Amino acid sequence: MSSHRLSKKGRYIAWATTGVVVAAGAGIAAQTSMAATAWPAQKTYTGRAFDTCTAPSLAAMKAWNTKFYGAAAVYIGGRNRGCAQPNLTKSWVKSVNSSGWKLIPLYVGAQPPCQKSANPERFTASTAAAVGARNAKDAVAKASALGMKAGSPIYLNMESYDITDKACNDATLTYVRSFTKTLRNATYRGGLYGFSSSSAKAVATATNKTDLPGNLWYALWDKKNTTTTDWPWNPAQYTGHSRGHQYMVNSKETRGGHTITVDRNAWDAPVAIVG
Repeated sequence: MSSHRLSKKGRYIAWATTGVVVAAGAGIAAQTSMAATAWPAQKTYTGRAFDTCTAPSLAAMKAWNTKFYGAAAVYIGGRNRGCAQPNLTKSWVKSVNSSGWKLIPLYVGAQPPCQKSANPERFTASTAAAVGARNAKDAVAKASALGMKAGSPIYLNMESYDITDKACNDATLTYVRSFTKTLRNATYRGGLYGFSSSSAKAVATATNKTDLPGNLWYALWDKKNTTTTDWPWNPAQYTGHSRGHQYMVNSKETRGGHTITVDRNAWDAPVAIVG
């Protein structure tokens, strides 16, 4: 796996141990307690997307604009973000968006207390709600500074942890709920990236759905470009353009003379509204 979250070795250890349309309401149905706000129409992309550690140069994005991928995930912030982002500026976002790329904002927030990997920022059971709110406010500020407008999604990057540890799982869901609720209060849509055996599973199978993110991006490295046939949970969940699937990792690819190691994703979910 790319080093943008855990190291490649660390992520495999964690794994082992544990078309553009506009739709007004998609991606919100799974969230409860919606604020009484006039929401911008959701911008949805359906197709193949990639994520990589550092946002590529404009030249690389131009070379890669072959229609094989139509969207790219970018790491907009968080103390646990694994790479510097020299290219990721407001002008870069505007340029790649104008050339037809759709962007998927990712925020690498605080991580669970029981997670085995080293992280600069963690939450505890007593700090989960406060840290979640603080992280979300920072995520909104980062997205806005990049020209990603209200109505855009922000996907919280939650790495693998032991979801059978009830105290840790409860703290994690408290953090996720606080993060999502704070996003929503700022009129940004909530999303979560996580493993199908860990954080994504914890969200999808939680009995109490209050304030959980309305969009779920699950890592299941089965090399299947789909968001439906291998969906691991209730098929009635996260319908209406609310799913992403990371299906292949560390794919070294060259287009137009530019080589990038990427993770491949099947995408049918919200992307950033840029303007």
